[in-house]
Amino acid sequence: MAVYTEVPFEDAAALLARLGLGRLRSLEPCSGGIENTNYFASTDTDTGSDAGRYVLTLFERLTSDHLPFYLHLMKHLAQRRIPVPEPKADSHGALLHSMRGKPAAVVNRLSGSHNLAPEAAHCARVGAMLAQMHLAGLDFAMHQPNPRGLPWWQAAAGRVAPYLTAAQQALLQSELAFQAQLAASPACAALPRGPIHADLFRDNVMFEGERLTGFFDFYFAGVDAFLFDIAVCLNDWCSDTDSGRLNEPLAQTFVNAYDRVRPLTGDEFRLLPAMMRGAALRFWVSRLWDMHLPRSAHVLKAHDPAPLERVLRSRVDTPWHFLRTEHTPRDGCHRDTAPS
Repeated sequence: MAVYTEVPFEDAAALLARLGLGRLRSLEPCSGGIENTNYFASTDTDTGSDAGRYVLTLFERLTSDHLPFYLHLMKHLAQRRIPVPEPKADSHGALLHSMRGKPAAVVNRLSGSHNLAPEAAHCARVGAMLAQMHLAGLDFAMHQPNPRGLPWWQAAAGRVAPYLTAAQQALLQSELAFQAQLAASPACAALPRGPIHADLFRDNVMFEGERLTGFFDFYFAGVDAFLFDIAVCLNDWCSDTDSGRLNEPLAQTFVNAYDRVRPLTGDEFRLLPAMMRGAALRFWVSRLWDMHLPRSAHVLKAHDPAPLERVLRSRVDTPWHFLRTEHTPRDGCHRDTAPS
């Protein structure tokens, strides 16, 4: 989150009152993230689980044409008991509002805090909840392609390439060629698909102790392979920041938890290493973009692209394959099984 557009207290107060959320008591700008203007807002009305705590978002890049997908997806998931921020509607049922000439939304603020040093229990809970989220989204009627998919990688690469060393340019071009070949394959086309979060890093998940209290920041969501969501998570939740190497026990725990809720297909088993390379490429390119082609903001903290470059190089050099583990309750035996 960031602040590009300053919001006067009285303007925010008027919007929250119009949504029936009470009288505004405090408005605090948020400094995390880089895409939108965000404020934490609190009101004097306790509306059940919301407890008068909200996030006001002004969309700086996204247009009113794209936003209904994100907002209605969050509403859809919240109604199916997935812990996500639920957009607040006005008296006409509209989830998309306007503030300072920008599209805007108000959602309930999740409880808890980030866990930036996750252990096995945290990885297992994120893996299981991600699978539940994918299943809950299967009957979501709206469709929008992943806005940061391969076509975006290819376009953005041309803009950031002049800022790279020769070695970085070689890595970028070779990986783009690999991912284009993968995307054109029948196996990739056959991957299970639906709405995905596409940006589920550690700072987009909230915990209270080991209890997962929510996923948020769905504004890169789109319809794509579920495997891409898994790959994004493995590259962040289960990787060493300094070296980029995968923590294989954590990765095994994460995918085991996911697989128990939504069993992976044979193609998903086989393509997971390649998809982890694609997920690393996507965020390396986007962080290069944000570093070298930044926008002005009142509060902004851009992410360093170097850790994602290290992750990408590690995924190319050392592919990782998930090994399914099964527990058979009837005889108590533990079995390791290869993908079908």
